[in-house]
Amino acid sequence: MSVPRRFLPSIASLRALEALDRLGSASAAANELSLTQGAVSRQIQALERQLGFDLALRDGKTLTLTPEAEAYAVEIREALQRIAQATVQLQSLPLAGSLNLAILPAFGMRWLMPRLPEFSRRHPDVTINMSTRLAPFNFAAESFDAAIHFGHADWPGTEALLLKHERLLPVCAPELCAKPNEVTPEQIRKMPLLHIQTRPRAWADWFARQDIAIDTSLGGTIHDQFSTINQAALHGLGVALMPDYLIEQDLATGRLVALHPEPQDIGGAYYLVWPQSKARNPALVMFRDWLAGQAQPEDPLPR
Repeated sequence: MSVPRRFLPSIASLRALEALDRLGSASAAANELSLTQGAVSRQIQALERQLGFDLALRDGKTLTLTPEAEAYAVEIREALQRIAQATVQLQSLPLAGSLNLAILPAFGMRWLMPRLPEFSRRHPDVTINMSTRLAPFNFAAESFDAAIHFGHADWPGTEALLLKHERLLPVCAPELCAKPNEVTPEQIRKMPLLHIQTRPRAWADWFARQDIAIDTSLGGTIHDQFSTINQAALHGLGVALMPDYLIEQDLATGRLVALHPEPQDIGGAYYLVWPQSKARNPALVMFRDWLAGQAQPEDPLPR
């Protein structure tokens, strides 16, 4: 793709604009960029000539960006950050490949982390940098090479690898239910329910699988992460609908009891997702190929 020169201002001019917007004065921008105030002013003038309109209001030696220039500077700041991050990543490649990965907190800690030592043994030169994200995001706005996320693999402009279907089981503390094996779905409906913010329809879908129609909103408390809803269930605050891989130990030790014979798939799965533009990233290719061998949607987490 060839971009006309008039749409590609010099990096020096863009850095001057970004610094002036962020720092609020030409003197502060000049100090950060190791320039004189006059040089900063000339960079802004050069950018104005190229774009064909004014970017700054001038009062003596004072430069004040116009509202349009301030909005432009916000976009430029993001672009400069991405250029810097891409440069750092490229410089690190001769020593070791790197992969910037977004993960869901619970799934990342309980499913991915136990498996990562094997990847590290196989690929010691690949560094995986991880950050947690609870909600889907735009790959164009955040500098991730891939993400492990929950959903239906429908992000535009991406490719995906299925890792595991989510299978849910209603559980609670033993003191909340003396005879868990005898509890019916109708009785669960009347118990205090714990909801997870990222699965707003989970309970309604689970009851639908039990042929129980829900014609009113389900009451109960809402939690933003599985770690908090798990603690709420452990302390007897209600019944939680939890993924099976998260509660195996609590069920085995008796800290939680199951109120249904088997976990059920009510829709949705965990995927490794990556932008099509990064599909040939060497570190991503190694990680994806290795993770494909770990993707066993119906198998329980190794004990």
